[in-house]
Amino acid sequence: MSKHILSGIACAILLTLSSLALAENAFPTTKEADWTAKTFTFNSGDKFNNLRIHYYTIGDKSKPAVLLLHGTNQPVRSLLAKGFAGELFGPGQALDSRKYFIIIPESIGSGKSSKPSDGLRMAFPHYDYDDMVTAQYRLIKEGLGLSHLRLVMGYSMGGMQTWLWGEKYPSMMDALVPMASQPNELSGRNWMMRRMLIESVKNDPAWDEGNYKQQPPALKTANIMFSIATTGGTLAYQHLAPTRALADKLVDERLAAPVTADANDFIYIWGSSANYNALPNLNRITAPMLIINSADDERNPVETGILAGEIKQLKQAHLFLIPASTETRGHGTMMLAKFYSAKLKTFLASIPGYDK
Repeated sequence: MSKHILSGIACAILLTLSSLALAENAFPTTKEADWTAKTFTFNSGDKFNNLRIHYYTIGDKSKPAVLLLHGTNQPVRSLLAKGFAGELFGPGQALDSRKYFIIIPESIGSGKSSKPSDGLRMAFPHYDYDDMVTAQYRLIKEGLGLSHLRLVMGYSMGGMQTWLWGEKYPSMMDALVPMASQPNELSGRNWMMRRMLIESVKNDPAWDEGNYKQQPPALKTANIMFSIATTGGTLAYQHLAPTRALADKLVDERLAAPVTADANDFIYIWGSSANYNALPNLNRITAPMLIINSADDERNPVETGILAGEIKQLKQAHLFLIPASTETRGHGTMMLAKFYSAKLKTFLASIPGYDK
């Protein structure tokens, strides 16, 4: 690898660390811990002993609790970066961590929570979003001893889980904020691309039915392809790469980055969305909802008209659609909380029980 590329990677790492430091300086120290469910029964019927859920907390446990749910393959550090936490968790901001106790669990299959790469590989029980939500609920109730949440808010996969939270535990929270998500089952290009992600890895001979000696090469290329195709924003990419040379530069930078994912974990977590469908039980949701989506979301294209009819089934729901621009990032727009922080703050202020 050339000195130029190494230098570029080093600069990117320093910038990331600087962003995290800037964000964390604005709110109390983030704490990490594990909670273990001694027994856990998956929807598949499989039973698992000592299921580990790793989680992060910010603030005082005596304050109203906010449950924040991450996206697929999304490291928690992205929720602690300047563009997100730096816009939401600081003094006077929408999720001021002096006023709220913020809980960020790593879902089954993610981060330091139980996952196939811990040792079981493809013998690990197949899980779905409902399993993830059940585990989160048990963490809140059994692990943290909390009986109520001020807010459940999530991005992408976490947004879909937010819909499920409202249906499974309707009296558990004051408010719901699903972001970059919809309640309908995965379909169209969204599911087709996920299916191709999984197939790309499984069809790589190096995968060897999950018994690989090193990460299959298809893991990197499939992940980069999916990311470019379904996140980033059409206008934003054209602005960043108006020539082939600049587009190649963006691709080369991604290809030069090290692989940090595990192939079996990757297959499991993308496959976990297969049976998601919150549509049939929308009438169970009673908490007020602020649904935040972006007009350039590649995975949830606004032109499909999904949500137009569904939102009428909800008792108290409002859709906030962020207009597309060269500054938005398609499906990834929610990591730039500046686009909706004021709306979120106003929404929470309108919900009874808000601590002024």
